[in-house]
Amino acid sequence: MTVRPAAAYSLRVMAQRDESCIEPPADLVFDVPAAAALLRDFLRRETRKAGFRRAVLGLSGGVDSAAAAALACRALGPRNVLCALLPYRDSSPASLRDARRVIRRLGARSALIGITPMIDAYFARDRRAPRLRRGNKMARERMAVLYDLSAREHALVVGTSNKTELLLGYGTIFGDLASGLNPLGDLYKTQVRTLALHLGIPPDIVWKAPTADLWAGQTDEKEIGYRYADIDRLLVLLVDRRSGPGELIAAGFPPRMLERVTRLIAASQFKRRPPLIAKLSPRTIGIDFRYPRDWGR
Repeated sequence: MTVRPAAAYSLRVMAQRDESCIEPPADLVFDVPAAAALLRDFLRRETRKAGFRRAVLGLSGGVDSAAAAALACRALGPRNVLCALLPYRDSSPASLRDARRVIRRLGARSALIGITPMIDAYFARDRRAPRLRRGNKMARERMAVLYDLSAREHALVVGTSNKTELLLGYGTIFGDLASGLNPLGDLYKTQVRTLALHLGIPPDIVWKAPTADLWAGQTDEKEIGYRYADIDRLLVLLVDRRSGPGELIAAGFPPRMLERVTRLIAASQFKRRPPLIAKLSPRTIGIDFRYPRDWGR
């Protein structure tokens, strides 16, 4: 396979590098209306197969959760979707405002549940805990709340992690990576943005700097060290098209970037699979026993 040189796929950016004017690389172009219809049907079908008619998800005010909420509303109806707003005391007020804008636009139900008391109580005896531990605890606390709401509402938890995050391990295991269904897991961040625009999410939400909002000033791209547009271009060639390291370096990707991305993918494999069970019997769950969940019906 021929990989085009970096100069050939550089993103064209219009005046003042306005992110909303970025033209996506050809490898990330997809049939957006067809994908939206497929994901809507996926959510409706799989939610009902699991015995649910409703969905619940955490709405952060970012593009991923907004796109997932829009798909869920199309699949199940807005009144059957509960969007949970789960801020900590240091969370961005702007993110909360954006989340509320999305809820109003979609007509979904909402619940505001602050997680500050739970987090502060847990760290009361460990005030020196680093922000990474605190951030992971926040992510898991939010998921605990979502699953409690799931039980209260008899609603399936819908995930919001995209393919870029899943491959890089950019998420908290049993936190934001947990869900009953994930409609966005096979779309790169760049593609989620395109889908979100098609679903009617406001452009300023689609193109704002992505952040997990775990501490003040935190952004995804600052932590990862590269722009999503560049990471996605590398990932689609490395993962989907199986380009080798030599091809990618020849195409203009810096060796340091390639090394970091491949290391992140390898190191986060444990986050992308169920817990590994030691095999002792003839049929081990996840190894030999891998029937679909509606087996026997």
